[in-house]
Amino acid sequence: MKKINSYTIISIMLAAILVGCNKKLEEHPLSNLTPGFFTTQQGIQAGLDAAYAGFRTIYGPDTYFEMSVGGTDEFQAGVDGTGALVRYSSGFNTSDGTVSGIWKNCYTFINTCNGLIDNAPALAGIDAATKAEMIAEAKFLRANYYFILVQNWADVTVNVHFQSEPTLSASRDKLADVYTLIIQDLNDAMGSLPASPQTLNVLPGKATKIAAMHVLAKVYLTRGYSAVKQPDDFKNAAATAANVINTAAPAGSVKLLQDFGKVYAQGNETNAEVLWTVQHTTSAAYNGSAAQNNSGPDNLYVHLFVPRYEVQPGMQRDIYYGRPYARVMPTRWLTDTAFKDKTNDTRYFKTFQSVWLANNAANLPKDGSGNPKFMVGDTAIYMPGIELTAAQIAKYRYQVIPPSKYVNTLYPTMIKYYDDKRTDLNAPSVRPIIIYRLAETYLIAAEALLMDGRPGEAVPYINAIRERAAYPTGNVAAMDITAANVNLDFILDERAREMCGELCRWQDLVRTGTLLTRVKLHNADARANIKNFHVLRPIPQTQVDGTITGPKYDNSRYFPNWN
Repeated sequence: MKKINSYTIISIMLAAILVGCNKKLEEHPLSNLTPGFFTTQQGIQAGLDAAYAGFRTIYGPDTYFEMSVGGTDEFQAGVDGTGALVRYSSGFNTSDGTVSGIWKNCYTFINTCNGLIDNAPALAGIDAATKAEMIAEAKFLRANYYFILVQNWADVTVNVHFQSEPTLSASRDKLADVYTLIIQDLNDAMGSLPASPQTLNVLPGKATKIAAMHVLAKVYLTRGYSAVKQPDDFKNAAATAANVINTAAPAGSVKLLQDFGKVYAQGNETNAEVLWTVQHTTSAAYNGSAAQNNSGPDNLYVHLFVPRYEVQPGMQRDIYYGRPYARVMPTRWLTDTAFKDKTNDTRYFKTFQSVWLANNAANLPKDGSGNPKFMVGDTAIYMPGIELTAAQIAKYRYQVIPPSKYVNTLYPTMIKYYDDKRTDLNAPSVRPIIIYRLAETYLIAAEALLMDGRPGEAVPYINAIRERAAYPTGNVAAMDITAANVNLDFILDERAREMCGELCRWQDLVRTGTLLTRVKLHNADARANIKNFHVLRPIPQTQVDGTITGPKYDNSRYFPNWN
């Protein structure tokens, strides 16, 4: 296994943000990680906390958000944000700071995991079971960091031992070796982790066996499409997902909620459907500032889907509706086609805000007699999700915006990350971010069964998701499908209906080889720019420049156009 240059082993100098997931954690600043740091029980625990905390630098800021949500068939660029990345325009290149930040953070915290895995076995003073569980947690976390890397960059450098000295050489390991390590780490982790998040005394955000099994199913599924696929990958993905659904946790402790709208309800992030979350904190010492280039590990998702509602008649910014960062807007395909059935399928109106109530008496619109058309507290903006004629729209006192009138400053707000408990308008959210949930496990099982040539067996998994989506007003029978409906496009459409905005769409499209096709069909903002080489991210230029000795670490092997 190769070492990687000093750019990616910043953890030896890291002022690590210890805000992980054990106990919602006791937070202590940490610097100068060395082998000696991991020789005490306190050091091992602090290292594990830091490894958890690293995911807050990925899930929460607008960086990985733009790498996974924008530039897909679901979401295109809003009026603000990193337009070059989500539009695949010429400004997106090897020097892109969003991409390089994710690369750096993954390797930084992989190295932290390595320090724990290397040193914990010899540590005295911790009982064997506790030690095994801590190592299992570190392996679960390391597998997740590598899974992010392999989905975005394919062949990457594999480090499995702690590095305390910088090196100027690095090369990409074989893709097969990266997958082998991820699968081994997850299998190793399962034996010593608690069964599920609902297990007694398991704190929110802690790694569990059922979460590791879910990731393993997704890893098998992803490898099954790749150049290094193994004959049983889809079969293993389906079987592992089925085990998560049927047998992995105490009976009834992990299950689909009856109401899709409750899954992402504020304050309900520990519900029975949730498999793993990334925790956030109220402590300003361990968060970045929403006003400082969004560079800290804040949870900014509450802001990123919000349009510029505040310039509309009767409206102003407030905590309830959020700060309008307008990073992405839903594509017309998502709002009009994927969610075409808005009668039986309740997920559209449980995913998107469609009504804004007037909150500004100073700019209420007036009728011909000079009287306000409506008052504070009345509807000011309504997005019905369907087309209306001009005559129909004219009957309303307030502003009615059908899909044909959506623009990159005004569109339905995705509300899965809604948070009105923030301290002020500009404050980030401290809601935990749901990374894995059981509904996706059902869809992994269905996709794996389809790809394994068993579409009929996929039907019950898809119907379970679709029938739940009818609650409480839809027609359950109308939501059911048959084997004749099951193809890859349908499963991707179903993933969009169920999981839009959940930080995995770009990876879904790359995995299935559909990114270019679907972006060109459905993303009016990016279709002219996307090229074949955009199915992987460029190695950051700082990494390329820092590889001084040995084989050159560059992008030319994969993307001649990146250099």
